[in-house]
Amino acid sequence: MLALGLAVAAWLLVRTWYGDLPPLRWWLPVPLAVLAVVEALGARTLRTRLDALRAARAGRGPTGPDSAAVRPVEPMLVARLAVLAQASAYVGAVFAGIWAGVLLHVGPAVGRLQYAGSDTVAALIGLLSSLALVAAALWLESACRIPPEEEGPNEGVSAV
Repeated sequence: MLALGLAVAAWLLVRTWYGDLPPLRWWLPVPLAVLAVVEALGARTLRTRLDALRAARAGRGPTGPDSAAVRPVEPMLVARLAVLAQASAYVGAVFAGIWAGVLLHVGPAVGRLQYAGSDTVAALIGLLSSLALVAAALWLESACRIPPEEEGPNEGVSAV
């Protein structure tokens, strides 16, 4: 809903003041793409480390000299990454809405406006970068979650 509302607002603003805006450059959304790549790599690394740590605690991990290779993960690091992931998901949704609104205006105007072609490329890169940031942030957030316990409730514990 956030992205949809901002797409409509951005479309209205760009439609009103498009002639007064500076041309959009293709490199403007690159920081979003870089953050998406960093968060995706962080999610993959964190998930791998947590899986190896859980396997080592359950006795399924490597034994011998390789067992020392499993480094524990700081709980505060996981908490900070979870907060970063939540904030990045919102930022990605905001920018996805803004870039979608820009794209809705400049996309159909490619043939009749001089800078609409390059602005369309920038808006498309921006939209894809924003969506990638949302996906990477959600993946990182899911990697930070504590898995459910594999065992059932203890004897004598009831939900009533």
